[in-house]
Amino acid sequence: MPKFAYVGVTLQGAPTRGIHRAASRNDAEVALYDRDLRELRVTEKKSLLQYELSGPRIKREEVMHLSRQIAAFLRAGLPILDAVHAIGEESQNSSIRRMMNSIEDGLRTGDRFSDCLDAYPKVFPAFYRGIVRSAEQTGELDEVLARLSHYIERDLVARRKIKSAAAYPLVVAGMSVVTVGVLAVYVLPKFREFFSSLDATLPLPTRMLLGMTGFLQSWWWAVLGGLAVVVLAYVVATRFEKGRYGRDAVLLRIPVVGETIRYALVERFCRVLGSMVAAGVNLTDALDVTTDALRNRVFVRRLGDVTEQMLEGQGIATPLARTNLFPGTATQMLRVGEETGSLETQLKVTADYYETELDYKIAKLTALFEPAVIILMGLIVGFVAVALVSAMYGIFNQVDV
Repeated sequence: MPKFAYVGVTLQGAPTRGIHRAASRNDAEVALYDRDLRELRVTEKKSLLQYELSGPRIKREEVMHLSRQIAAFLRAGLPILDAVHAIGEESQNSSIRRMMNSIEDGLRTGDRFSDCLDAYPKVFPAFYRGIVRSAEQTGELDEVLARLSHYIERDLVARRKIKSAAAYPLVVAGMSVVTVGVLAVYVLPKFREFFSSLDATLPLPTRMLLGMTGFLQSWWWAVLGGLAVVVLAYVVATRFEKGRYGRDAVLLRIPVVGETIRYALVERFCRVLGSMVAAGVNLTDALDVTTDALRNRVFVRRLGDVTEQMLEGQGIATPLARTNLFPGTATQMLRVGEETGSLETQLKVTADYYETELDYKIAKLTALFEPAVIILMGLIVGFVAVALVSAMYGIFNQVDV
C-alpha cells in the first residue's frame, strides 16, 4: 500500500506531520480529516525501487494526453482544480500522479495553473507554459490546451516518421557490420593458416583483405581507443556553445539531410509561433520563446537578430528572409499575412505546407539512404567473397601447374 507524507494542523492549531498508508491520496486525506487534522497537504512518498522502475521523466505522449484530458474536463464545466485532482487520482503512472498532486496543492494555495507548471520545465516547455499563461488571461484555457495537445501529437507523428524511415537502413547496416565482423574474426584467420601452409602467391584482393584483418586483430585496441577518443572529443565539444553551434551548422550543410532538418525546424517555428499568437501572446515574446524551442544553435543565433529588427519596425517577414534560413515560400507567405493582418492564419498555413514538404523530404531521404547502405555493405561483403574465391582459384591453378 502506498505511503503518503502529510503536513497539517490539529483542531487546537498545533502543527503536525507524519506518514500515512492508504490506497490513494484521496483516501489518505479522508482518513486524516477524520483524525481531526486540517489544512492538509498530502504527497505520495516515492521509494527507491519505484524511482528506479518508473523514473522521474514524463514522456511527451503523456503530456499530450494530459492536455487533452484537462481540456475535455474544462469543456464539460469542471473547475481546473477538480480536473487536476481527477487526473491525479486515475493515473497509473506514479510520476504523473505525484506531479498532478503537486499542481493540485499549488492551485489550492491560490497559484495559477501556469505558475504550477513552471515547477516542471523539463515536462512542459517554455512555449507550452507561455501559451497556457496567455490563455488563462483570455479565458480560453480549454481551447488552447486542446490545440497544444494537437500540436504535440503532430510533432510526435513527425518524429515517428523519421525514426521509422531510419530503422530499416540502420538494421541492414548493423547486420552487415556483424557479418563482416564474424568473417574477420573467425573465418578469415582459418583461411590465413590454410594459405600460409600452401606457400602460394595470393592475388592482390586476398592480400589486401588479409592485411586489413591482420591489422584489426593486432591493433583492435588502438582502433577502439581511437573511436573512444573521437566520441569523448565530440561529447566535450558539444558541452560548449561553439561546439554545439558547429555541430548544428555541419548538420544543416549535409546534402538532403540538412534540407530535411531545415524544413522540420521551419515547420516547428511556424507551428509554435502560430499557436502563441493565437493564444494572444505578444509577437516579440512569442518569437523569443519559439526561438528557444527550436534548439538548433544556428537558428537560435540568427533569429536573435530578428527580434531587434522587429522592434525597429521592420516587421517579421523581411528579417526572417535576411537570416537565409527560411525558404522563399515561407517568407512570402508570412509577408502576405503581415500585410493583410492575417499572420496567425498564414503561420498555420505555412506550417501545414512545410509539414507536407517534410513528409516528402523524409521519403526522399529514405529513398536515398536505403540503397546507399545496401550498396555499401554489398560492396564490402562482395569484396570479401571475391578475395576468397580468387585466392582459391589462384591456388588451384598453381597446384595444377
